[in-house]
Amino acid sequence: MSKLNIGFIGLGNMGGPMAANLIKAGHTVSVFDLNQNTVNELKSKGANAAADATQCANNVDILISMLPAGKHVKALYLGENGLINSLSKTTLVIDCSTIDAESARVVGKELAQQGISFVDAPVSGGVAGATAGTLTFIVGGDKAAFDKANTVLVDMGKNIFHAGDIGAGQVAKICNNMLLSILMAGTSEALQMGINNGLDPKVLSDIMTASSGRNWTLELYNPCPGVMESAPASKDYKPGFMVDLMAKDLGLAMEAAKQSKSATPMGSMANDLYATLQQQGAGTEDFSAIFKLFSK
Repeated sequence: MSKLNIGFIGLGNMGGPMAANLIKAGHTVSVFDLNQNTVNELKSKGANAAADATQCANNVDILISMLPAGKHVKALYLGENGLINSLSKTTLVIDCSTIDAESARVVGKELAQQGISFVDAPVSGGVAGATAGTLTFIVGGDKAAFDKANTVLVDMGKNIFHAGDIGAGQVAKICNNMLLSILMAGTSEALQMGINNGLDPKVLSDIMTASSGRNWTLELYNPCPGVMESAPASKDYKPGFMVDLMAKDLGLAMEAAKQSKSATPMGSMANDLYATLQQQGAGTEDFSAIFKLFSK
């Protein structure tokens, strides 16, 4: 595969490891983040440190952004000093942020009017997946843009899906995370009921994993401390994927449900539970800490 010039904006818990994997793959990577420490860390791994977002996006084949919310993505590309004014028409923009689908569509439409290709490509797999290069990318955009994006996404992930047009990646991501929150809450509830009735949670987990209650949280991310050594629950709920981020995704899911008039009673309940967990001060803990809501 040919090596590309890549710009990467947003070097947080996910973006930093993702950019590092692009460097490992042999691409020329320019990076920018408001946190200079993260820029310096990537520079020590071989990245070029850009002075600002505009410089980071200058003359790159692909520009990747990984930002907290839709307002940040719109400001980066469409704001007063937005990159829409300076991006080359040959640059493909890949936004890996998890944001509302409408923001992704607005950015994609505005860039398209300037002849610039765009895909939304939110990720699943957490910090561990970002570090290991095993992320799942859920991509929205046209086929040509998806094919070009795929040439670099394979250097950061293991599973790459084309979900549909621009915005489809975001919709698929929040559907997945809404389901994940429901599974985590339900698994926590069932395990605690077993504990309250005298069962060993490890034995109960093994039983349910081999039975019809089997699910991802039981297999790979058990929320009960001490059951699964590798899970955040056994490490004082150190994330992982923070409660605050799950709450954000559930908020996006509830907005999408409202706009599409979708019935989401289970999602609404999970949204309330994670809001309660935030109010109890657990926002920076792993989302599996919802187990604590059910414990006596």
